[in-house]
Amino acid sequence: MLAILNKEIQSFFATPIGYLVIGIFLVVSGLFLFVFTGEYNILDSGFANIKPFFNMAPWIFIFLIPAITMKSFSEEKKLGTMELLLTKPLSITNLILGKYLGALILVILAIIPSIIYVITISELGRIPGNFDLGATLGSYLGLLFLSGCYTAIGVFSSSLTNNQIVAFILAVFLCFISFFLFEGISGFQLFGNSDYGIDYFGISYHYRSISRGVVDTRDLIYFLSFIALFLKLTHFRIKNLRNN
Repeated sequence: MLAILNKEIQSFFATPIGYLVIGIFLVVSGLFLFVFTGEYNILDSGFANIKPFFNMAPWIFIFLIPAITMKSFSEEKKLGTMELLLTKPLSITNLILGKYLGALILVILAIIPSIIYVITISELGRIPGNFDLGATLGSYLGLLFLSGCYTAIGVFSSSLTNNQIVAFILAVFLCFISFFLFEGISGFQLFGNSDYGIDYFGISYHYRSISRGVVDTRDLIYFLSFIALFLKLTHFRIKNLRNN
């Protein structure tokens, strides 16, 4: 697994991909937070609050993470190296985890520099350093779990096709419905009071919950189960490829 993990990370930074991912995330989020007018602009709101960053991040990651993961297995299939990987003395589980963790580490590296936004906003406050540390840490934890879910979806989508563009589009679609669909259905109140239960199945519900700064085991179980589900689906897909 470590060999696959190292290969993935090196492939990201051997080309401009890794640097572009980190740069694009920071530039886009910075523009929305401090330059573009709108609901995410902190200067327009008049409050030194980092919450707009965490409200915006799921939207950026819906496109950014599939762009990272689209080549995970699609490229191997296209180049004909997938057969070589499957014949190596390497378990399917280790192969998938290597691909998954490689992509996730790149996302985490993109998130880390965003701490500068926290420092900046903290200094912009009327009383420098006076901000909700618990909620900020909870939001970062939620963002990490959100990234883990999106990455699992992306790796699964990449295992379904040898076309990177198709893998990207499929991953964007699955990430979108996983985060927003259940919340949207709940908003229509199609089923009366039972809509609360529908909202619970969406990532957004648990993302908002953990962002309050209170770590609930139910949220942790949801995120871990969601990641495990898509990694298991990927395992079934790769196993079928090996058997065929």
